[in-house]
Amino acid sequence: MQKPPRQLKLSPATRAAQALHRIDERTGSISPAIDLSSTFTRDENYDPRQSYIYGRDGGPTVKHAEAVLADLEGGAASLLFASGMAAFVALLETLNSGDHVVAPQVMYHAGMTWIHRLTQKRGIEATFFDQTDPAALRNAVRSGQTRIVWVETPTNPNWDVIDIEAAASIAHDAGAILAVDCTAAPPSTMQALALGADIAFHSATKYLNGHSDITGGVLTTGKTDPLWEELTFIRTMQGSVMAGFEAWLLIRGLRTLYLRYERASTNALAIAAHFENHKAIEAVLYPGLPSHPGHDIAKRQMHGGFGGMLSILVKGGATRAQDVSRFTQVFMPATSLGGVESLIEHRKAVEGPHSIVADNLIRLSVGIEDVNDLIADLEQALERSE
Repeated sequence: MQKPPRQLKLSPATRAAQALHRIDERTGSISPAIDLSSTFTRDENYDPRQSYIYGRDGGPTVKHAEAVLADLEGGAASLLFASGMAAFVALLETLNSGDHVVAPQVMYHAGMTWIHRLTQKRGIEATFFDQTDPAALRNAVRSGQTRIVWVETPTNPNWDVIDIEAAASIAHDAGAILAVDCTAAPPSTMQALALGADIAFHSATKYLNGHSDITGGVLTTGKTDPLWEELTFIRTMQGSVMAGFEAWLLIRGLRTLYLRYERASTNALAIAAHFENHKAIEAVLYPGLPSHPGHDIAKRQMHGGFGGMLSILVKGGATRAQDVSRFTQVFMPATSLGGVESLIEHRKAVEGPHSIVADNLIRLSVGIEDVNDLIADLEQALERSE
């Protein structure tokens, strides 16, 4: 008598590589199918055939991508949106007039812009805390009034590190939820929900997809509660769900997430170490360096590498920083991060006059190219900008 198969406990990397997909029994297909239908027929009793009615609620491909993301995050459920900002706006839409939100002084600038808009138009109150001061978050929250504590770690573009466990304790003591922007630290290295967060956020445009060919956002919850039901309702009413084709591209990207992130992390650490004491550089901001103030927290929170994001402060001010950003040959001068290609950006010029980012800061999104080419490219750009 043949023994039954022993059920294997698969690692997250294996589950990501196969996208929770088993061989299609009808076709034998290895690649997950794509479903682009915007509407779905009912059965002979006029009941939905499955859980799908209309594209604004998400179809089979969107649900598949959400299942993979929830699995990798260790969450109860995920919701995909057409952009990271759509996901962020949906979360803030749950606030009522008079509610209070707390966020870092340095964070993704479009998110900060939206918070300011809510304070001006909706009567939402906001406090921006110094993310480099461990006591600042506790001083910023208001017990009984703060509804959302939003943290980003590592923070963009200074790459400061916030202790998620400590932030969760502070938020929960005040009666608030903790939402963590994990865009620069995908689930291949950090799981915010396991550290105490209530909501994990990603701009799926970045590391999750990794190929610079979609925009998307995702919220993942540790539990399906009334807040999650409200978020689902908001997404349906706003029509901000990710489309089926983009969801399929996201699934494709997730299958290589662990490999891409590992290579980007290795490259970024080598670049950071090379330029840390460089004659043309004031400072290198990268949590993977032992000299980084948040290195110990990063080691505790990030277990698959420190990522491909770092910033350098060049000697010579804003003019030289812009010149270096223009003179690279391998690094591409563009906004975004987390793709297979390396990008360079003079961040102050992008964020505008209200930015508190240093004038001489250059943000690097390190990709998967040969690291020697990347180092040589930055060297020649620095030399040319002298």
